[in-house]
Amino acid sequence: MTSELHLYDTATRVVDRFRPLTEGKVGIYVCGATVQAPPHIGHIRSGVNFDILRRWLVATGFDVTMIRNVTDIDDKILHKAVHEAAPWWAVAMKYERAFAEAYASLNVLPPTYEPRATGHVTQMIELMEKLIANGSAYAPGNGDVYLEVRKLKRYLTLSNQKLDDLQPAEDADLTHKRDPRDFALWKAAKVGDPSWPTPWGAGRPGWHLECSAMAHTYLGESFDIHGGGLDLIFPHHENEIAQSEAAGYGFAQRWMHNAWVTTSGEKMSKSLGNSLQIHEILKKGVRGIELRWYLGSAHYRSMLEFSFEALEEASVNFRRIEAFLKRAAEVTGREPEIAYSQAFADAMNDDLAVPAALASISEAVRLGNTAITAEDSAAVGAYASEVRGALSILGCDPSDEAFAKERSGKNEALDGLISLALDQRNAARARKDFAAADAIRDQILHLGILIEDTPQGTRWSIQ
Repeated sequence: MTSELHLYDTATRVVDRFRPLTEGKVGIYVCGATVQAPPHIGHIRSGVNFDILRRWLVATGFDVTMIRNVTDIDDKILHKAVHEAAPWWAVAMKYERAFAEAYASLNVLPPTYEPRATGHVTQMIELMEKLIANGSAYAPGNGDVYLEVRKLKRYLTLSNQKLDDLQPAEDADLTHKRDPRDFALWKAAKVGDPSWPTPWGAGRPGWHLECSAMAHTYLGESFDIHGGGLDLIFPHHENEIAQSEAAGYGFAQRWMHNAWVTTSGEKMSKSLGNSLQIHEILKKGVRGIELRWYLGSAHYRSMLEFSFEALEEASVNFRRIEAFLKRAAEVTGREPEIAYSQAFADAMNDDLAVPAALASISEAVRLGNTAITAEDSAAVGAYASEVRGALSILGCDPSDEAFAKERSGKNEALDGLISLALDQRNAARARKDFAAADAIRDQILHLGILIEDTPQGTRWSIQ
């Protein structure tokens, strides 16, 4: 593999060569979940996209440290706690576990570290002390702490907005701010809400502060890649940059953002009421490996319009690939190894161009099936290894432990039912009842199963 990795940078709006700060090592910080509800596919798409990035970096020789935070204190969590009549921390833990289960069901690797906001209040206080000491932030005396955006050397460079064009939120408390656009690092305690003591009064962290503090704690003052969903560019990531650079940190050297999952052209969100929860989709009989294949199939910077019809089409395509790997193992007498074609590597090195990578997989499957017909087992093994290697990077290797339960359940049941039908067909042919044999074949074909009579016996695959 001679090509080098090139990635898009939201800050520069350019795809260029990726060069880590330290040769051979990559530090990545990805904004994780605000744990106030079960995860929908829009949340988990981000996890899948950055998992693919991480897997490719590891496969090409990098030592990757991946940080994905958990926001476990937030206005939305407190509101949900009231609605559920439960302690805020119990609500946060319940939905944090729901996210962990969703990530696991789609074979998203656990991050190297997964820090919670509430576990890093000390680091947040230290960062605020630094910002107040150098004049970048101020405490008006009511328990709040704000960053003074007019003093920043640069601001809004990620979203390319102008400061004077910004309008304060409708519910913003402007009483204690020097400028309506200043944002809260720390929020003064309200009666009944959780709080932590600080030199400026009891309160809780602002959303933006936590990520700067945790990124600094685990990755240092400067690190390679900061990722998250497109909707986080403003205000969250802009404000992370502002407070981190005001503290003198180099912070993220490259910004990567995945696009949304949309339904009927609208971004998925709880407020729109169109969210599709992971566990509900899996209840419908969709396998985790198929849902992951679908969510990872579009380019990470492209919108993905969700429909169950598109999901089913993707699932059928994936089952064809599985069928090829199964046939290849039968022909060669062993499981395929893991290798990567140059076409696949070139696609991944071109800003993780997964659609082009999928085309290389389809071509390898086509050539592999041709080699099966030609009884060229060496070629079959080579193409199958390329396919399995590509699937491993996309997190869709059927041999992965994460999908073992799916294999032992649904796949074995399918194998058994089709084998039973084929046994009945073979028995009908043996007694020369060709009408019955043809009827069984036609019923199997109607279900989308292709059968093939070969000198080695009858084989089946999904059309």
